[in-house]
Amino acid sequence: MKLITAIIKPFRLDDVRNALAEVGVNGMTVTEVKGFGRQRGHTELYRGAEYVVDFLPKAKIEAAVADDLLDAAVEAIANAARTGKVGDGKIFVTQLEQALRIRTGETDEGAL
Repeated sequence: MKLITAIIKPFRLDDVRNALAEVGVNGMTVTEVKGFGRQRGHTELYRGAEYVVDFLPKAKIEAAVADDLLDAAVEAIANAARTGKVGDGKIFVTQLEQALRIRTGETDEGAL
């Protein structure tokens, strides 16, 4: 099992959710986060004063998937989140040692 963590632009969230559903990912957790990468934020003008926005709004998606769904899920996220502009985001994949569904007691891939 793997845990996919993706940081994407918030307006791409619905597209990513739909793409993951199409490849068979049953659930995910979404968190509104702020951060920056190479783009280092940007400057904005408000009431005549310029100020720097260091942290940009992002959406963080976490989805646990079986090993056989990993490549399709990562490709689905990448294709749905891509705008071709700076700040499209990142995808991280980590090993998931154990999963447990609290309600039924199912473990590992049965819990996904």
